[in-house]
Amino acid sequence: MTGAVRDYFRGVWSAGVTIFDGMVVTLANFLRRPMTIQYPDRSPRPVVETLPVRYRGVLEVDPALCTACKLCENACPIGCIFIGIEKRDKVRGMTEFAVDAGKCMYCGLCVEPCPTGAIRMTPQFEGACEDLDGLVLRYVPEGAFVEPAKAKAALEAPTPPRGRLARSALARARRENAALRERLQGAVTARQAAGKAG
Repeated sequence: MTGAVRDYFRGVWSAGVTIFDGMVVTLANFLRRPMTIQYPDRSPRPVVETLPVRYRGVLEVDPALCTACKLCENACPIGCIFIGIEKRDKVRGMTEFAVDAGKCMYCGLCVEPCPTGAIRMTPQFEGACEDLDGLVLRYVPEGAFVEPAKAKAALEAPTPPRGRLARSALARARRENAALRERLQGAVTARQAAGKAG
């Protein structure tokens, strides 16, 4: 019986020591100045500036440098890049260059084969939106026809700061893709109503 009582009091003592150890850690952290940064309101520098140079964020495409060779589209292992090419008046050009950031796994395999550096990773990471349509980044405006750049001229052309094109594409996707989705949903609803009436 005394062995059982001794074991009981050993367990109580062990629990008390464990609680005391935990309270010492809690008290030490309670008296320290907090390390939490209230993102994005009170950070001393924008988070994008604190990221490493080779950070793999949202893909950015400069259509002025693109040769429309489709190497990036072919290199993408999951097919999140789409390049639409047409011929108008014997001139080959791009009608669409879209990157689905919702599918992208940010591997960077599309960046490596680009001969002109038209597609690149950026430090831009803030792409949250209400639905996946807002993550389809279109770098050639709808209805536009962009003639591909010549490789030699594209290598010498100046490029905008890293992330500027990605930010504008994300903002445009939130605006325009929602309107496009509403137009498509309206067309589907009209088609369904016509099918029920007929």
